[in-house]
Amino acid sequence: MAEKMGRAMSLSGAYRHFGQTDAGASSPLYESVAVAIADSPDALAVVEQAPPLKRHPTVILAALHDQVLRGNAPELAAAFAARDGAAAAVAAVDALVDLADDIVATATLRQTQTNETGRCAVLYPAIAEGARRVGASRVALIDVGCSAGLNLTLDRCAIHYDDGESLGDPDSLLQLHCARVGPNAVPATALAEVVARIGIDLNPVDVNDEDDARWLHACLWPDQPERTERLNAAIQLSSQTPPTLLQGDALARLPDALAMVPSDVLPVITTTWALAYFSLEDRLRFLRRLDEFAAQHPLVWVSAEGVDIAPAVPTMGDSRLAGHSLVGLAVLAGSRVQVEMVGRCHPHGRWLEWTS
Repeated sequence: MAEKMGRAMSLSGAYRHFGQTDAGASSPLYESVAVAIADSPDALAVVEQAPPLKRHPTVILAALHDQVLRGNAPELAAAFAARDGAAAAVAAVDALVDLADDIVATATLRQTQTNETGRCAVLYPAIAEGARRVGASRVALIDVGCSAGLNLTLDRCAIHYDDGESLGDPDSLLQLHCARVGPNAVPATALAEVVARIGIDLNPVDVNDEDDARWLHACLWPDQPERTERLNAAIQLSSQTPPTLLQGDALARLPDALAMVPSDVLPVITTTWALAYFSLEDRLRFLRRLDEFAAQHPLVWVSAEGVDIAPAVPTMGDSRLAGHSLVGLAVLAGSRVQVEMVGRCHPHGRWLEWTS
């Protein structure tokens, strides 16, 4: 009995912390919902039915949101639409209990998919700079942990920095806005021609599949409509230039992806908040894979990861507690390896500080 109470209290604390800390600054609705779940023994009992790794608030709340999008939780849908935190708190607990089997089944099957296309504002200048340093006129993008591969269309979106600088296609369906901080301007280098778009994921998402597309929307927070608008535009853009998605372990499939790149094209590998899911050993194995390929052919690796997550990328004294991420740029060609931190950024690409 004591052990069961301890688990419930720990789970309650996790949901309260998520609501007040993670969601509090940007999603008042999810703050209210998460705290309400933390205070409800019945709701926590439902969460405990999910496998331990699937009890995280982001997974359960996405599974709950999925039921809203399916039309199975009308009271919660109305509260979300009205952005009524108090009503959402009550309706969310009721829906979680009433739809327990469906929510647990979805949480067990799915994993959160953060297809945050705002990250293109971070990736674009780093990829363009890497290609410039190598002297490449054509690149192949390989996104590790790609989900639906939406960031593989970064050359076809429009990116506007608040200092007036713009990159990409100004007439694009996908218009992105990013704040620039710090004294340095973001490089205005245009991206080299993209001739291949390849993604690797354990469970790639097919945006043409109704259930998969709905799940992408379910993973977004309901009081952030601008992210929904970006996702809709990104899905439409991706459908016009579909990427090649490889299913499987990144370390196992990376050689397959590299083998698909023509010999006269520069491979550019991107990892965006993906390496955090790797063990330290696997992160080092990832680097060895890059070294092995670079012995025969130049490549560029662009990383956007938390502080001290991407091996070999200098942290410049930054702390993980700061909450921002680091943009790393590695150019590997034979025995020549150049790795540096070229920027700091918000994890969703809301701001970028170019430091190079």
